Amino acid sequence: MILTVTLNTALDVTYQVPRLLPHASHRVSTVTERPGGKGINVAHVLAALGHEVTATGFAGGPVGSVVRALLERSPGVADALVPCAGNTRRTVAVADAASGDTTQFNEPGPQITAAEWSRFLARYEDLVRGARAVALCGSLPPGVPVGAYALLVRSARAAGVPVLLDTSGEALRRGVAARPEIIKPNAAELAELTGSRDPVPATRDARRRGAHAVVTSLGPGGLLAATAEGCWQAAPPRRLSGNPTGAGDSAVAGLLSALAEGLDWPERLTRAVALSAATVLAPVAGEFDPGVYEELRGAVSATGVAIP
Repeated sequence: MILTVTLNTALDVTYQVPRLLPHASHRVSTVTERPGGKGINVAHVLAALGHEVTATGFAGGPVGSVVRALLERSPGVADALVPCAGNTRRTVAVADAASGDTTQFNEPGPQITAAEWSRFLARYEDLVRGARAVALCGSLPPGVPVGAYALLVRSARAAGVPVLLDTSGEALRRGVAARPEIIKPNAAELAELTGSRDPVPATRDARRRGAHAVVTSLGPGGLLAATAEGCWQAAPPRRLSGNPTGAGDSAVAGLLSALAEGLDWPERLTRAVALSAATVLAPVAGEFDPGVYEELRGAVSATGVAIP
């Protein structure tokens, strides 16, 4: 079983509009709702790849009930979410059909009490002992300690379970010091962590801060990985136009599934980039077409990079 943690779960709502214009009223052509938050998105992709997945985190209020009802219909994902009194957040993506761009609105999330955090920790300790790998993903809801991910990384490492950490800001800064197996920042998050806007030295610096491997998302430039075994870069075969919502989470699922399967780093990057690209091309945020994924996987290759 692979465990995904989404402390700030969400109901992802996607509006499709013909053209997004400021200060205008819009007629929405289609609306889709799906359980979301970065770790939930990762869980969906892992399940689509054939892995047994358990999703944990918090869910509460009327929106949390919708999230859990939708998750119950998601094949291959077991619901281990911990109830909270506050209302689960919503994220709203407005997809502009004319430009192919998407505008995102993210709510902050519910206030988590000390008692709720303690209940989550107890659930996590039980779950991690049966996991092959763990993904810790996304923002922290109000009330959760800023060092939460560092604590969860240490707990997984004590159980001998590899961890992939995908977060930002102070949560990432503290989490990387706990020595996760992989961190996956984007270029902006990496610059915030290291102070360098050049991803090559910044990736090297992030490894020195504690991560065993650093995989940086370069947007259209694909992924750059710095590991103990070497450094590689992989990119989509062409520039893509579509909805990028969930593409980074698909990359995380690709990395984590390949880690659990014991694949080497070039194959991990190839899978992650192909899944991410297939997600961008899908009409619904966070999903991918298996046929498109296989086609892209055959067209992506990882090349060695010298990082002094």
